Amino acid sequence: MTEHETTPGTTGDSGAGAVVEETQAGTQAGAQAGAQASVPPPVPAASDHPERWGRVDEEGTVYVKTADGERVVGSWQAGEPVEGLAHFARRFDDIRTEVELLATRLSSGAGDPKHALTSAKHIQESLADAAVVGDLAALAARVEHVLAKAQEALEQAKVAKEEARAAAGARKLELVEEAEALANESTQWKVAGDRLRAILDEWKTIRGVDRKTDEQLWRRFSKARDAFNRRRGSHFADLDRQRGVAKQRKQELVEEAEKLVDSDDWGPTAGRYKELMVEWKAAGRAPKEADDALWQRFRAAQDAFFARRSEAFSERDAEFAANAKLKEELLVEAEQIDPSHDLEAARQQLYRIQERWDAIGKVPRERVRELEGKLRAVEERVRGAVDAQWRRSDPEAEARVAQFRERVEQFESQAAKARAAGDKRRAEQAEAQAKQWREWLAAAEQAVASR
Repeated sequence: MTEHETTPGTTGDSGAGAVVEETQAGTQAGAQAGAQASVPPPVPAASDHPERWGRVDEEGTVYVKTADGERVVGSWQAGEPVEGLAHFARRFDDIRTEVELLATRLSSGAGDPKHALTSAKHIQESLADAAVVGDLAALAARVEHVLAKAQEALEQAKVAKEEARAAAGARKLELVEEAEALANESTQWKVAGDRLRAILDEWKTIRGVDRKTDEQLWRRFSKARDAFNRRRGSHFADLDRQRGVAKQRKQELVEEAEKLVDSDDWGPTAGRYKELMVEWKAAGRAPKEADDALWQRFRAAQDAFFARRSEAFSERDAEFAANAKLKEELLVEAEQIDPSHDLEAARQQLYRIQERWDAIGKVPRERVRELEGKLRAVEERVRGAVDAQWRRSDPEAEARVAQFRERVEQFESQAAKARAAGDKRRAEQAEAQAKQWREWLAAAEQAVASR
Protein backbone atom coordinates (compact mmCIF):
# COMPACT_ATOMS: atom_id res chain seq x y z
CA MET A 1 0.00 0.00 0.00
CA THR A 2 1.39 3.45 -0.96
CA GLU A 3 0.35 6.92 -0.05
CA HIS A 4 0.75 10.11 -2.08
CA GLU A 5 0.06 13.48 -0.45
CA THR A 6 -0.65 16.50 -2.64
CA THR A 7 -1.07 20.21 -2.12
CA PRO A 8 -4.52 20.97 -0.66
CA GLY A 9 -7.11 22.27 -3.15
CA THR A 10 -10.85 22.60 -3.81
CA THR A 11 -13.31 20.22 -5.46
CA GLY A 12 -16.53 20.52 -7.44
CA ASP A 13 -18.28 17.52 -5.82
CA SER A 14 -22.01 18.30 -5.68
CA GLY A 15 -22.39 16.49 -2.29
CA ALA A 16 -19.75 18.54 -0.51
CA GLY A 17 -22.05 21.46 0.30
CA ALA A 18 -24.52 19.35 2.27
CA VAL A 19 -21.80 17.73 4.30
CA VAL A 20 -20.15 21.08 5.02
CA GLU A 21 -23.46 22.48 6.22
CA GLU A 22 -23.88 19.49 8.49
CA THR A 23 -20.35 20.00 9.82
CA GLN A 24 -20.95 23.70 10.38
CA ALA A 25 -24.18 23.00 12.23
CA GLY A 26 -22.43 20.41 14.40
CA THR A 27 -19.56 22.75 15.09
CA GLN A 28 -21.86 25.62 16.05
CA ALA A 29 -23.89 23.36 18.34
CA GLY A 30 -20.65 22.13 19.91
CA ALA A 31 -19.43 25.69 20.39
CA GLN A 32 -22.67 26.65 22.12
CA ALA A 33 -22.47 23.61 24.40
CA GLY A 34 -18.81 24.40 25.09
CA ALA A 35 -19.66 27.96 26.01
CA GLN A 36 -22.26 26.72 28.46
CA ALA A 37 -20.02 24.08 30.03
CA SER A 38 -16.76 26.16 29.71
CA VAL A 39 -15.09 22.96 28.44
CA PRO A 40 -15.42 21.84 24.77
CA PRO A 41 -17.03 18.43 24.25
CA PRO A 42 -14.81 15.41 23.51
CA VAL A 43 -13.56 15.18 19.94
CA PRO A 44 -15.15 12.17 18.24
CA ALA A 45 -12.83 9.50 16.91
CA ALA A 46 -12.62 9.81 13.11
CA SER A 47 -11.82 6.12 12.56
CA ASP A 48 -15.28 5.10 13.81
CA HIS A 49 -17.11 6.88 10.96
CA PRO A 50 -14.50 8.43 8.66
CA GLU A 51 -17.10 9.00 5.93
CA ARG A 52 -18.69 11.70 8.14
CA TRP A 53 -15.56 13.83 7.89
CA GLY A 54 -14.18 13.20 4.41
CA ARG A 55 -14.32 11.33 1.15
CA VAL A 56 -12.18 9.87 -1.67
CA ASP A 57 -13.16 10.71 -5.24
CA GLU A 58 -12.89 8.43 -8.28
CA GLU A 59 -9.38 9.63 -9.01
CA GLY A 60 -8.19 8.76 -5.51
CA THR A 61 -8.06 12.33 -4.17
CA VAL A 62 -8.81 12.48 -0.45
CA TYR A 63 -10.86 15.37 0.98
CA VAL A 64 -11.64 16.51 4.55
CA LYS A 65 -14.81 18.49 5.30
CA THR A 66 -14.35 21.85 7.07
CA ALA A 67 -16.52 24.81 7.94
CA ASP A 68 -15.14 26.58 4.88
CA GLY A 69 -15.73 23.67 2.53
CA GLU A 70 -13.71 20.64 1.48
CA ARG A 71 -9.93 20.61 1.54
CA VAL A 72 -7.65 18.15 -0.25
CA VAL A 73 -5.46 16.30 2.20
CA GLY A 74 -3.81 13.76 -0.06
CA SER A 75 -4.18 11.01 -2.65
CA TRP A 76 -4.86 7.30 -2.29
CA GLN A 77 -3.94 5.05 -5.23
CA ALA A 78 -3.02 1.73 -3.60
CA GLY A 79 -6.29 0.24 -2.62
CA GLU A 80 -9.98 0.71 -1.95
CA PRO A 81 -11.16 4.28 -1.25
CA VAL A 82 -12.52 3.14 2.10
CA GLU A 83 -9.06 2.03 3.15
CA GLY A 84 -7.58 5.38 2.13
CA LEU A 85 -10.23 7.26 4.10
CA ALA A 86 -9.58 5.08 7.13
CA HIS A 87 -5.86 5.72 6.86
CA PHE A 88 -6.28 9.51 7.05
CA ALA A 89 -8.83 9.10 9.85
CA ARG A 90 -6.30 7.14 11.90
CA ARG A 91 -3.81 9.96 11.45
CA PHE A 92 -6.47 12.35 12.77
CA ASP A 93 -7.02 10.08 15.76
CA ASP A 94 -3.29 10.13 16.51
CA ILE A 95 -3.39 13.91 16.76
CA ARG A 96 -6.63 13.73 18.75
CA THR A 97 -4.99 11.27 21.20
CA GLU A 98 -2.00 13.57 21.63
CA VAL A 99 -4.31 16.52 22.40
CA GLU A 100 -6.36 14.51 24.90
CA LEU A 101 -3.19 13.31 26.58
CA LEU A 102 -2.05 16.94 26.98
CA ALA A 103 -5.45 17.90 28.41
CA THR A 104 -5.45 14.97 30.84
CA ARG A 105 -1.96 15.73 32.12
CA LEU A 106 -2.81 19.38 32.62
CA SER A 107 -5.99 18.53 34.51
CA SER A 108 -4.17 16.10 36.81
CA GLY A 109 -1.29 18.48 37.38
CA ALA A 110 1.22 15.90 36.19
CA GLY A 111 2.05 17.66 32.94
CA ASP A 112 4.56 20.42 32.28
CA PRO A 113 2.49 23.50 31.34
CA LYS A 114 5.30 24.96 29.25
CA HIS A 115 5.73 21.76 27.26
CA ALA A 116 1.96 21.44 26.87
CA LEU A 117 1.72 25.01 25.58
CA THR A 118 4.49 24.44 23.02
CA SER A 119 2.99 21.16 21.81
CA ALA A 120 -0.53 22.60 21.57
CA LYS A 121 0.70 25.58 19.57
CA HIS A 122 2.55 23.26 17.18
CA ILE A 123 -0.61 21.18 16.71
CA GLN A 124 -2.71 24.31 16.24
CA GLU A 125 -0.37 25.64 13.56
CA SER A 126 -0.35 22.27 11.73
CA LEU A 127 -4.15 21.86 11.63
CA ALA A 128 -4.58 24.28 8.73
CA ASP A 129 -2.92 21.89 6.26
CA ALA A 130 -2.86 18.64 8.23
CA ALA A 131 -3.27 15.56 6.04
CA VAL A 132 -5.97 14.06 8.21
CA VAL A 133 -9.68 13.27 8.05
CA GLY A 134 -11.82 14.07 11.11
CA ASP A 135 -13.75 16.78 13.01
CA LEU A 136 -11.15 19.50 12.59
CA ALA A 137 -13.40 22.17 14.13
CA ALA A 138 -13.90 20.16 17.32
CA LEU A 139 -10.21 19.34 17.43
CA ALA A 140 -9.32 23.01 16.98
CA ALA A 141 -11.66 23.91 19.86
CA ARG A 142 -10.05 21.23 21.98
CA VAL A 143 -6.61 22.57 21.16
CA GLU A 144 -7.77 26.07 22.13
CA HIS A 145 -8.94 24.65 25.44
CA VAL A 146 -5.56 23.00 26.01
CA LEU A 147 -3.79 26.25 25.15
CA ALA A 148 -5.96 28.14 27.64
CA LYS A 149 -5.39 25.52 30.32
CA ALA A 150 -1.65 25.50 29.67
CA GLN A 151 -1.51 29.29 29.84
CA GLU A 152 -3.55 29.22 33.05
CA ALA A 153 -1.27 26.55 34.51
CA LEU A 154 1.75 28.62 33.56
CA GLU A 155 0.30 31.64 35.35
CA GLN A 156 -0.50 29.52 38.38
CA ALA A 157 2.98 28.04 38.31
CA LYS A 158 4.39 31.53 38.12
CA VAL A 159 2.28 32.66 41.05
CA ALA A 160 3.19 29.51 42.98
CA LYS A 161 6.85 30.09 42.21
CA GLU A 162 6.61 33.66 43.43
CA GLU A 163 4.79 32.51 46.56
CA ALA A 164 7.39 29.82 47.14
CA ARG A 165 10.12 32.38 46.64
CA ALA A 166 8.42 34.76 49.06
CA ALA A 167 7.90 31.96 51.58
CA ALA A 168 11.52 30.89 51.27
CA GLY A 169 12.68 34.47 51.75
CA ALA A 170 10.34 34.91 54.70
CA ARG A 171 11.61 31.70 56.30
CA LYS A 172 15.21 32.72 55.87
CA LEU A 173 14.37 36.10 57.35
CA GLU A 174 12.81 34.33 60.36
CA LEU A 175 15.95 32.25 60.76
CA VAL A 176 18.13 35.37 60.55
CA GLU A 177 16.07 37.19 63.16
CA GLU A 178 16.19 34.16 65.46
CA ALA A 179 19.96 33.93 65.00
CA GLU A 180 20.32 37.65 65.79
CA ALA A 181 18.23 37.27 68.94
CA LEU A 182 20.40 34.35 70.07
CA ALA A 183 23.55 36.30 69.29
CA ASN A 184 22.45 39.33 71.31
CA GLU A 185 20.56 37.81 74.23
CA SER A 186 21.12 34.10 74.88
CA THR A 187 23.43 32.93 77.66
CA GLN A 188 22.52 29.26 77.26
CA TRP A 189 25.65 28.66 75.28
CA LYS A 190 25.25 24.99 74.41
CA VAL A 191 21.55 25.22 73.57
CA ALA A 192 22.05 28.37 71.51
CA GLY A 193 25.09 26.92 69.72
CA ASP A 194 23.16 23.77 68.81
CA ARG A 195 20.27 25.89 67.57
CA LEU A 196 22.54 27.99 65.34
CA ARG A 197 23.91 24.81 63.77
CA ALA A 198 20.34 23.57 63.20
CA ILE A 199 19.47 26.92 61.60
CA LEU A 200 22.43 26.57 59.24
CA ASP A 201 21.33 23.05 58.28
CA GLU A 202 17.81 24.25 57.54
CA TRP A 203 19.18 27.28 55.66
CA LYS A 204 20.96 24.96 53.21
CA THR A 205 17.69 23.22 52.37
CA ILE A 206 15.81 26.42 51.45
CA ARG A 207 15.85 27.20 47.72
CA GLY A 208 14.31 29.74 45.39
CA VAL A 209 15.32 33.03 47.04
CA ASP A 210 16.65 35.58 44.59
CA ARG A 211 20.41 35.98 44.67
CA LYS A 212 20.50 39.55 45.99
CA THR A 213 18.11 38.89 48.85
CA ASP A 214 19.81 35.61 49.67
CA GLU A 215 23.23 37.28 49.91
CA GLN A 216 21.89 40.06 52.14
CA LEU A 217 20.25 37.57 54.50
CA TRP A 218 23.35 35.38 54.54
CA ARG A 219 25.53 38.34 55.54
CA ARG A 220 23.18 39.06 58.47
CA PHE A 221 23.18 35.41 59.51
CA SER A 222 26.97 35.16 59.35
CA LYS A 223 27.32 38.37 61.34
CA ALA A 224 24.96 37.00 64.02
CA ARG A 225 26.93 33.74 64.26
CA ASP A 226 30.19 35.64 64.59
CA ALA A 227 28.72 37.89 67.30
CA PHE A 228 27.47 34.87 69.23
CA ASN A 229 30.84 33.15 68.99
CA ARG A 230 32.59 36.29 70.25
CA ARG A 231 30.22 36.63 73.21
CA ARG A 232 30.55 32.95 74.03
CA GLY A 233 34.35 33.13 73.83
CA SER A 234 34.40 36.20 76.07
CA HIS A 235 32.08 34.47 78.54
CA PHE A 236 34.27 31.40 78.85
CA ALA A 237 37.39 33.55 79.13
CA ASP A 238 35.75 35.41 82.05
CA LEU A 239 34.67 32.07 83.47
CA ASP A 240 38.24 30.83 83.40
CA ARG A 241 39.35 33.93 85.29
CA GLN A 242 36.56 33.51 87.83
CA ARG A 243 37.48 29.87 88.32
CA GLY A 244 41.05 30.87 89.00
CA VAL A 245 39.88 33.28 91.70
CA ALA A 246 37.55 30.60 93.09
CA LYS A 247 40.43 28.13 93.24
CA GLN A 248 42.56 30.55 95.25
CA ARG A 249 39.70 31.34 97.65
CA LYS A 250 38.88 27.66 98.19
CA GLN A 251 42.54 26.91 98.85
CA GLU A 252 42.40 29.46 101.69
CA LEU A 253 39.19 27.92 103.07
CA VAL A 254 40.71 24.43 103.00
CA GLU A 255 43.79 25.60 104.90
CA GLU A 256 41.65 27.20 107.61
CA ALA A 257 39.46 24.10 107.85
CA GLU A 258 42.52 21.91 108.33
CA LYS A 259 43.81 24.19 111.12
CA LEU A 260 40.52 23.83 113.03
CA VAL A 261 40.58 20.02 113.08
CA ASP A 262 42.24 19.78 116.53
CA SER A 263 40.10 22.47 118.21
CA ASP A 264 38.27 21.51 121.45
CA ASP A 265 36.16 24.65 121.42
CA TRP A 266 33.25 22.63 120.08
CA GLY A 267 30.49 25.23 119.74
CA PRO A 268 32.37 28.13 118.10
CA THR A 269 34.43 25.78 115.91
CA ALA A 270 31.31 23.97 114.65
CA GLY A 271 29.80 27.37 113.91
CA ARG A 272 32.92 28.38 112.01
CA TYR A 273 32.78 25.22 109.91
CA LYS A 274 29.20 26.15 108.95
CA GLU A 275 30.41 29.60 107.95
CA LEU A 276 33.22 28.06 105.92
CA MET A 277 30.67 25.95 104.06
CA VAL A 278 28.65 29.07 103.21
CA GLU A 279 31.81 30.82 102.01
CA TRP A 280 32.76 27.72 99.98
CA LYS A 281 29.47 27.84 98.08
CA ALA A 282 29.79 31.59 97.56
CA ALA A 283 33.31 31.22 96.15
CA GLY A 284 31.99 29.66 92.93
CA ARG A 285 33.39 26.77 90.91
CA ALA A 286 37.09 26.23 90.38
CA PRO A 287 38.37 24.12 87.47
CA LYS A 288 36.80 20.69 87.89
CA GLU A 289 39.89 18.68 88.75
CA ALA A 290 41.14 21.26 91.26
CA ASP A 291 37.64 21.78 92.65
CA ASP A 292 37.19 18.06 93.33
CA ALA A 293 40.60 17.76 95.03
CA LEU A 294 40.04 20.82 97.23
CA TRP A 295 36.58 19.59 98.19
CA GLN A 296 37.99 16.25 99.30
CA ARG A 297 40.47 18.03 101.58
CA PHE A 298 37.82 20.38 102.94
CA ARG A 299 35.38 17.56 103.61
CA ALA A 300 38.09 15.41 105.23
CA ALA A 301 39.00 18.21 107.66
CA GLN A 302 35.35 18.84 108.49
CA ASP A 303 34.63 15.14 109.03
CA ALA A 304 37.69 14.75 111.28
CA PHE A 305 36.60 17.61 113.54
CA PHE A 306 33.01 16.45 113.85
CA ALA A 307 34.16 12.88 114.50
CA ARG A 308 36.24 14.16 117.43
CA ARG A 309 33.33 16.24 118.66
CA SER A 310 30.97 13.27 118.37
CA GLU A 311 33.37 11.14 120.44
CA ALA A 312 33.65 13.87 123.07
CA PHE A 313 29.88 14.27 123.16
CA SER A 314 29.47 10.53 123.59
CA GLU A 315 31.71 10.67 126.66
CA ARG A 316 29.80 13.71 127.92
CA ASP A 317 26.47 11.97 127.35
CA ALA A 318 27.65 9.00 129.40
CA GLU A 319 28.62 11.40 132.19
CA PHE A 320 25.28 13.22 131.96
CA ALA A 321 23.42 9.89 132.09
CA ALA A 322 25.29 9.00 135.32
CA ASN A 323 24.41 12.43 136.73
CA ALA A 324 20.75 11.83 135.91
CA LYS A 325 20.87 8.56 137.84
CA LEU A 326 22.34 10.36 140.91
CA LYS A 327 19.63 13.04 140.71
CA GLU A 328 16.94 10.37 140.52
CA GLU A 329 18.30 8.98 143.81
CA LEU A 330 18.23 12.49 145.34
CA LEU A 331 14.62 12.91 144.23
CA VAL A 332 13.66 9.75 146.11
CA GLU A 333 15.20 11.31 149.22
CA ALA A 334 13.63 14.74 148.56
CA GLU A 335 10.13 13.34 148.11
CA GLN A 336 10.28 11.89 151.65
CA ILE A 337 10.54 15.38 153.22
CA ASP A 338 7.45 16.06 155.46
CA PRO A 339 7.10 19.79 156.23
CA SER A 340 3.95 19.26 158.26
CA HIS A 341 5.88 17.52 161.08
CA ASP A 342 8.92 19.76 161.53
CA LEU A 343 9.02 22.68 159.11
CA GLU A 344 12.49 23.91 160.03
CA ALA A 345 14.02 20.42 159.73
CA ALA A 346 12.30 20.03 156.35
CA ARG A 347 13.78 23.31 155.14
CA GLN A 348 17.29 22.33 156.21
CA GLN A 349 17.00 18.90 154.58
CA LEU A 350 15.80 20.50 151.31
CA TYR A 351 18.69 22.97 151.40
CA ARG A 352 21.25 20.16 151.71
CA ILE A 353 19.60 18.25 148.84
CA GLN A 354 19.73 21.38 146.63
CA GLU A 355 23.46 21.75 147.30
CA ARG A 356 24.13 18.14 146.37
CA TRP A 357 21.86 18.53 143.29
CA ASP A 358 23.92 21.44 141.97
CA ALA A 359 27.18 19.64 142.72
CA ILE A 360 26.20 16.62 140.62
CA GLY A 361 26.18 18.72 137.41
CA LYS A 362 24.39 18.49 134.06
CA VAL A 363 22.08 15.75 132.82
CA PRO A 364 20.97 14.86 129.25
CA ARG A 365 19.01 17.73 127.74
CA GLU A 366 15.90 15.64 127.15
CA ARG A 367 15.69 14.87 130.90
CA VAL A 368 16.26 18.36 132.31
CA ARG A 369 12.59 19.36 132.40
CA GLU A 370 11.50 16.07 133.95
CA LEU A 371 14.07 16.04 136.79
CA GLU A 372 13.92 19.76 137.51
CA GLY A 373 10.13 19.58 137.56
CA LYS A 374 10.11 16.86 140.21
CA LEU A 375 12.55 18.78 142.46
CA ARG A 376 10.54 21.98 141.94
CA ALA A 377 7.43 20.16 143.15
CA VAL A 378 9.18 19.30 146.43
CA GLU A 379 10.38 22.90 146.74
CA GLU A 380 6.84 24.19 146.18
CA ARG A 381 5.50 21.86 148.83
CA VAL A 382 7.98 23.13 151.44
CA ARG A 383 7.51 26.75 150.37
CA GLY A 384 3.73 26.35 150.64
CA ALA A 385 4.05 25.10 154.24
CA VAL A 386 6.26 28.08 155.09
CA ASP A 387 3.75 30.53 153.61
CA ALA A 388 0.85 28.90 155.46
CA GLN A 389 2.65 29.22 158.78
CA TRP A 390 3.34 32.85 158.09
CA ARG A 391 -0.30 33.54 157.28
CA ARG A 392 -1.43 31.87 160.48
CA SER A 393 0.85 34.12 162.50
CA ASP A 394 -0.23 37.33 160.77
CA PRO A 395 -2.03 39.64 163.36
CA GLU A 396 -3.27 41.98 160.68
CA ALA A 397 -5.61 39.29 159.30
CA GLU A 398 -7.46 38.97 162.65
CA ALA A 399 -7.68 42.73 162.95
CA ARG A 400 -9.26 42.98 159.49
CA VAL A 401 -11.89 40.38 160.46
CA ALA A 402 -12.84 42.35 163.58
CA GLN A 403 -12.94 45.58 161.63
CA PHE A 404 -15.19 44.10 158.90
CA ARG A 405 -17.55 42.60 161.55
CA GLU A 406 -17.84 45.96 163.32
CA ARG A 407 -18.71 47.73 160.07
CA VAL A 408 -21.38 45.11 159.27
CA GLU A 409 -22.99 45.62 162.68
CA GLN A 410 -22.81 49.42 162.29
CA PHE A 411 -24.67 49.44 158.94
CA GLU A 412 -27.23 46.87 160.13
CA SER A 413 -28.01 49.14 163.12
CA GLN A 414 -28.39 52.16 160.84
CA ALA A 415 -30.75 50.21 158.59
CA ALA A 416 -32.91 49.15 161.58
CA LYS A 417 -33.16 52.69 162.86
CA ALA A 418 -34.06 54.12 159.43
CA ARG A 419 -36.74 51.46 158.87
CA ALA A 420 -38.17 52.17 162.36
CA ALA A 421 -38.28 55.86 161.45
CA GLY A 422 -40.07 55.04 158.20
CA ASP A 423 -37.14 56.21 156.04
CA LYS A 424 -37.20 53.49 153.47
CA ARG A 425 -34.55 55.04 151.22
CA ARG A 426 -31.93 55.35 153.99
CA ALA A 427 -32.80 51.88 155.25
CA GLU A 428 -32.14 50.35 151.79
CA GLN A 429 -28.84 52.23 151.47
CA ALA A 430 -27.66 51.02 154.85
CA GLU A 431 -28.70 47.42 154.08
CA ALA A 432 -26.79 47.52 150.74
CA GLN A 433 -23.64 48.73 152.54
CA ALA A 434 -24.09 46.10 155.23
CA LYS A 435 -24.33 43.41 152.52
CA GLN A 436 -21.10 44.54 150.87
CA TRP A 437 -19.19 44.55 154.15
CA ARG A 438 -20.65 41.17 154.99
CA GLU A 439 -19.13 39.72 151.80
CA TRP A 440 -15.74 41.19 152.67
CA LEU A 441 -16.03 39.80 156.19
CA ALA A 442 -16.73 36.32 154.83
CA ALA A 443 -13.65 36.49 152.57
CA ALA A 444 -11.45 37.64 155.47
CA GLU A 445 -12.73 34.89 157.77
CA GLN A 446 -12.08 32.27 155.07
CA ALA A 447 -8.52 33.50 154.64
CA VAL A 448 -7.86 33.20 158.37
CA ALA A 449 -9.50 29.75 158.51
CA SER A 450 -7.34 28.41 155.67
CA ARG A 451 -4.04 29.21 157.36
